[in-house]
Amino acid sequence: MRAAVMQGLHQPLKIETLPDPTPADGQLVVKVGRCGICGSDLHMTEDPGYGKGMGDILGHEFAGEVVALGKGVEGYATGDLVSVIPLKSCGQCAACKAGEVAWCETFSLQDGGYAEFALTRPNQCVKLPKTVGLADGAIVEPLAVALHGVSLSGIKPGDKVIVLGAGPIGLAVAFWARRAGATKVIVQDIAQHQRDRAFEMGATDFVVDREDPVGASTRALGGLADIVFECVGMPGLIAQAVNQVRGRGSIVLLGLCNKPDTFNSFAMLSKEIRLITSAFFTRGEYESALDALDRGAAEPRALITQTVSLADVPATFETLKNRTHQCKVMIAPWE
Repeated sequence: MRAAVMQGLHQPLKIETLPDPTPADGQLVVKVGRCGICGSDLHMTEDPGYGKGMGDILGHEFAGEVVALGKGVEGYATGDLVSVIPLKSCGQCAACKAGEVAWCETFSLQDGGYAEFALTRPNQCVKLPKTVGLADGAIVEPLAVALHGVSLSGIKPGDKVIVLGAGPIGLAVAFWARRAGATKVIVQDIAQHQRDRAFEMGATDFVVDREDPVGASTRALGGLADIVFECVGMPGLIAQAVNQVRGRGSIVLLGLCNKPDTFNSFAMLSKEIRLITSAFFTRGEYESALDALDRGAAEPRALITQTVSLADVPATFETLKNRTHQCKVMIAPWE
């Protein structure tokens, strides 16, 4: 099979020909139909903290067709179209049985989607309904990440929300916040690239003001927010969010910040702000995201801005390391 393979940290990916995977007992092989390029994939090739290096194949947002089954696999057949939950776990412990797979003691992240084929396990697969295509199946993961953050926030109908960051996660948060009944959802960014897309996803306003971000969001919202979702992961944004949220409001962190950050804890304490961190999702949230697509939610498809062939992945990946107009780029390994 062909795959886009890491050559080490700070190095471009390279297309290589590797042996086709063979499923061991309890495994299955998926012919990858679509795989999204995630912002965390970009970080993985630059930051040693992620533990990735030479020979690794990235890609954890993918869907495809089951083409081979290992011994003991039940409930799936060749030809089934599936979305792959990229959370590897034992499938047997209390956390797994409760759908809280990220808290399994054997948890790790499933990669391998930047290739023609990928190995996975049946407990990580969800069959795609006939109404949902492979591209839809590959955006379920970021939708589930956003849904988890919105669920943890305790959002209520009538709430006013600020979303910091107009990347795929921030825009997906806007989508879920509106579905949860938020009356105002301000998406705030440092560039105008995603303005139209933000409105498609449910934002009621889009704010860009590098000089006075707090004042700009407060004017657009008509006051302070009940909830601020930080979906960027840059130092300084927690401190900004403290000034944007009302007393006894909530700040939800979904952005992956791998640098030290500081904020005035007294300012947070004096307002009794809840600081909530959000990582991954439950199996139920993953299935809910897929169900929303099955029920006709078309807005998330606006996240997809480009689809590239496997051969184009190395160059596209390097381009995405710098801020562009792209939102979610999909890989189509067989096109």
